Amino acid sequence: MCGIFGIVGTGAAARMTCAALQAVQHRGQDSCGIATIDETSFPFVRQLGLVSQSISAADLESLPGRIAVGHVRYPTIGRGLLRDAQPLFFRQPGVHLAHNGNLINYAELVRHLQSHSVHLLTRCDAEPLLCELALQLMSRRRCGHTLEDAEHALRATWKRVEGAYSIVAALVLDGKPTLVVARDRRGVRPAVWGTLGNAFLAASESTALDALGAELSGDVGAGEALFLREGEAPVRRQLCPAEAAPAPCIFEQIYFARPDSLIGGRTVYAARLALGRALARELRERGVGADVVIPIPDTSRPAAMALAEELGLPYREGFIKNRYSGRTFIMGDPSRRESELRLKLNPIRSEFEGRRVLLVDDSIVRGTTLSRTIQLVRSQGARAVHLAIYSPPVLFPCFYGIDMSTTEELAARAFEPDPAAGGLDLAGQRAMEQAFARRLELDSLSYLSVRAMDAAWDGPRCAACFDGRYPIPVDAERRREIEADRRVGRVPGQASFRFIAGA
Repeated sequence: MCGIFGIVGTGAAARMTCAALQAVQHRGQDSCGIATIDETSFPFVRQLGLVSQSISAADLESLPGRIAVGHVRYPTIGRGLLRDAQPLFFRQPGVHLAHNGNLINYAELVRHLQSHSVHLLTRCDAEPLLCELALQLMSRRRCGHTLEDAEHALRATWKRVEGAYSIVAALVLDGKPTLVVARDRRGVRPAVWGTLGNAFLAASESTALDALGAELSGDVGAGEALFLREGEAPVRRQLCPAEAAPAPCIFEQIYFARPDSLIGGRTVYAARLALGRALARELRERGVGADVVIPIPDTSRPAAMALAEELGLPYREGFIKNRYSGRTFIMGDPSRRESELRLKLNPIRSEFEGRRVLLVDDSIVRGTTLSRTIQLVRSQGARAVHLAIYSPPVLFPCFYGIDMSTTEELAARAFEPDPAAGGLDLAGQRAMEQAFARRLELDSLSYLSVRAMDAAWDGPRCAACFDGRYPIPVDAERRREIEADRRVGRVPGQASFRFIAGA
């Protein structure tokens, strides 16, 4: 999972990109980078760490030009090394590219490129996409590439590259700096675009545009490319036929995206309110009793507020979050996740002591930090501890860019090891919840059902991590290759709930 941004039509392109990347920093904390084009030069800066700490004023001064692309990275293929930081650059014909998502045929693309004597320098799956695009452009003509050349090259690339992704790219077409933004054929990963005066902008989330005072124009369509140039009307091209309905990732709405982002014309905040209300209705049917509703910050706050209103219970902030702590889910090292949790949350004893507490959280993926959180609550003298999750159980790996791509790291699989496609029926989910609650030493555990999630969610979605229905097919061989990449460097069991709980 990563954040991308691009801008064309301003002399402050690098500086504005730096500001915009900080608005999507929640999408990746491992590395960051900015690249520009200035006449015939293609400067770039890539660093490890957060944007505000890693990219200096001197770096920005070294990036002239009226077009820029930027990136913040959390790796789901490859590692968090500087060599894998983006944006990436290809010398022929001169392209900067930043990417968010996952290519499910990464290994096949590498072999294909090697057969053309193209050898990769990174373990980042953006590189084979960039190389394929560059090769397709160079096959059209050696120099002086046109917008029509780029459209042809993108169509050919989209036929070969499979997965869930969005890109921004900067290159010169028809002698003019051109910003390209495009999405995969099912629109799994988000991308939006907008304007600021004469400038055009594109990003993973609308918050990047908000940070600059830009006006949101809308979403980039599934399988669509936009060509944006200063002083010209946008050119929109469909790269592939609409073979099936779009399938935007619902986990973006549940956890990853900022609540103030607009995705598909709806705020993420509104989506989380709806999911919280749906969960409240299911809790009422189950007869879960509590004195107070407390969110596990920060993502779950909107859902917890809506849930409390629906149930007529007081809503309280029971945890104080260290604002300088990062997002534990997107930290690759399990021991670091646990260490960060101790710094991240501090409980307010008066909100827990003697009460039946209903905790609300967005999801349970690995469960590595959850046990510690429950222990914290118990230590504050809570009379009962219930946990409500405003998403269904994560039972299936994600191969599309969320870092949960192996079955053994999914906590719920310890209690339902072989779920059928479609997810669990209500009886199976209740049995799994009861077993999981005993392990966590909870009085009850309640997940939102897939049925209730769909009732609360307006429109198409990819929810493969919940129901096992993958909109982009991933065959057994590709699954093995993706899972093997993710397992490299891991201590067996270290990232799973089973290890933490001593199962």
